Amino acid sequence: MSVVGHSPPPFFKRGPAPLARLFFFVSLSIALLVADLRFHTLEWARLGAATLLWPLQRAAYLPVDAGMDLGGYLSSLRRLKDDNDALRKQQLATANLLLRQTHLDQENQRLRALLDMKERQPAVGQVAEILYAARDPFSRRVIMNKGLQAGVEAGQAVVDELGVIGQVTRVLPMTSEVTLLTDKDQAIPVEVRRNGLRGILAGAGSGAMELRFMPANADVQAGDLLTTSGLDGIYLPGLPVAKVIGIERDNSMAFAHVACEPVAGVERNGLVLVLGRRIAPDRPEEDVRAPEPPTKGKQSRARTR
Repeated sequence: MSVVGHSPPPFFKRGPAPLARLFFFVSLSIALLVADLRFHTLEWARLGAATLLWPLQRAAYLPVDAGMDLGGYLSSLRRLKDDNDALRKQQLATANLLLRQTHLDQENQRLRALLDMKERQPAVGQVAEILYAARDPFSRRVIMNKGLQAGVEAGQAVVDELGVIGQVTRVLPMTSEVTLLTDKDQAIPVEVRRNGLRGILAGAGSGAMELRFMPANADVQAGDLLTTSGLDGIYLPGLPVAKVIGIERDNSMAFAHVACEPVAGVERNGLVLVLGRRIAPDRPEEDVRAPEPPTKGKQSRARTR
């Protein structure tokens, strides 16, 4: 209700007309665009806004940068691991030739002097991975990831890039059991590389080995390298096995106590090389003919004579 002489206030306060406001702001925008284009009057404002908003921009890009850096780091780690695995397998694949190089050089010298000595027979091999150690705490055995499906057989030798580590003793369809050289029930025929003296190297447990049945006056010295002799037909000759670390000689005893340690990583390997059977060399076919029976004419001559 209005009072006499006074009009009621408007319900909504209205400013300038919308068309007038639109015309004002369009004119102001055009003027600022022309002024900035011709005279660069808003450059300072643009620089100030960029400076103030820089921390916010970096904070907004931090998750993206962190994700990209993490992805690159993980991909580089994966690529490095693949390269290391490939190099490791290549090293193990050529371990057989590298380990026998010194022995083959000496063997070639002997072949020049003894022409009737046969050439050493090569063998094929395949790379396997050690999965875990056997549960028996009183034995030195490991399980590898190759079995019957990969052609592994009981009795095959297992080596690494340094020397012999053991022998396959049990084969399952997907895995195999390898008895290490340090096991008490494992023995291997060896020879001293320095002088060719032969002996039997057996495991002594706890990572040690012993050269058994060696006479007290045998020419064995600390530091001698023991290699496979190949007399058992299982291990290729010339593979490094152990090194002599100590000798105890007692005149009252018939045999000396020769302590040795393996040269290969017997209990610290992840990848190994399983050597297959020896490849027999090609032999020329011999013409073996049965003796011809004597003819009747020859028999009659022999009787007349």
